[in-house]
Amino acid sequence: MSKVGRTIAEKILSEKSGTDARPGEIVKIEYDVAASHDLSTPQGVKRLDAWEASVKDPDRLAVVPDHMIPSHNERSQRNYTICVEFAEREGIKNFYRQNETGLMHAVLPEDGIVKPGDVVIGSDSHTVTYGALGAFATGISYTDLAFAWAEGWTWLRVPKTIRIDYTGEPNDWVRGKDLILHTLGKIGVDGAVYKALEFGGPLLEKLPMDDRFSMSNMAIEAGAMVGIFEADDTMQEYAEERVDGRFTCYQSDADAEYDQRLTVDCDGLEPQVAVPSLPANAVPIQDVTGIKIDQAVVGSCTNCREEDLRVAAEILDGRIIAEDVRMIITPGTRKIQQTALEEGWMEIFNEAGATFGSPGCGACFGEHIGVLDEDEVAVSTTNRNFIGRMGANSSKVYLANPAVAAASAIAGELVHPKEVVK
Repeated sequence: MSKVGRTIAEKILSEKSGTDARPGEIVKIEYDVAASHDLSTPQGVKRLDAWEASVKDPDRLAVVPDHMIPSHNERSQRNYTICVEFAEREGIKNFYRQNETGLMHAVLPEDGIVKPGDVVIGSDSHTVTYGALGAFATGISYTDLAFAWAEGWTWLRVPKTIRIDYTGEPNDWVRGKDLILHTLGKIGVDGAVYKALEFGGPLLEKLPMDDRFSMSNMAIEAGAMVGIFEADDTMQEYAEERVDGRFTCYQSDADAEYDQRLTVDCDGLEPQVAVPSLPANAVPIQDVTGIKIDQAVVGSCTNCREEDLRVAAEILDGRIIAEDVRMIITPGTRKIQQTALEEGWMEIFNEAGATFGSPGCGACFGEHIGVLDEDEVAVSTTNRNFIGRMGANSSKVYLANPAVAAASAIAGELVHPKEVVK
């Protein structure tokens, strides 16, 4: 084995492949989890059936319908039915039926199915979310997914790693969402294509897991293969509370070789907003205040967790959403939904005039709820603001954290939370 130090990504892929995995090499990996949802599973099943193949190890699969649940048309219900039939046929125990499902990228960490040190492949680009748990998690195609189901392994090319250290003390109302938007503004949407983003530094030591999931989730918006956090006590404690069994937390070696090392100084950072139509178009909220909105969204695999809903409830408490604004709030899982009920957040949302959706992807992708009409404007905690992402091509989406989204819903225009919570 080489004596040169290794990054977190290289360590995990070395362990899973039984080789000294180095950037550029292609390694054979026996994955820990292969994840799919109601849009991707039917595509994988179609390929599997064409090969007249079956699943080699169903215990390593997770099928979580989350995009169009509950179904709103015949096509979406058919997709769900295919998921049910596939799970029953292949004996997939980690299948989430409609009465227990949630958003895949929230459910799997919450239920301890994904753990530190795992290799996770998923037929969804935001599979990178699990990097917050110190897992090597990456998106793959439907065909690659079906192959992995049938064979129990996959090929992966070992990525180079960009290390990003976060320093400084940001201003009030700044969350992990703001840190990653700020980062995207610096490196661009192609700044990490097929590379691993490794997140660390003193500022992140204080960052809760909910915010880490937001950051890893949007690593793909820079083209990254994975966005991974180094192990610390916060990660260890989160995993120990949920994982039934052993797991391994990794840190990079002191002499690890990086493709780049960047320091992001967040001293005095204000809440960030990504203006249309790229997630990397990040500016301070002060630069866009006053822009009228038609819709505000809190949810998606980026910001659907307890801390996200808590912040939204804090701002909406005792206040009313602007008359011409609709607001949609979507919890990531049924457990989060139950917390919102027990903590009184659902009552706050209802009294403020918001719509509380069922657990799942919600309005993120413009096909289920919250679809935007021509020329409408939304502020959303989702991960993408591409042209037509949430509806009409002429609509516009501004990405922001839950505090900005909630405050803007009240004001009827983009606004800093401090202007609403005084």
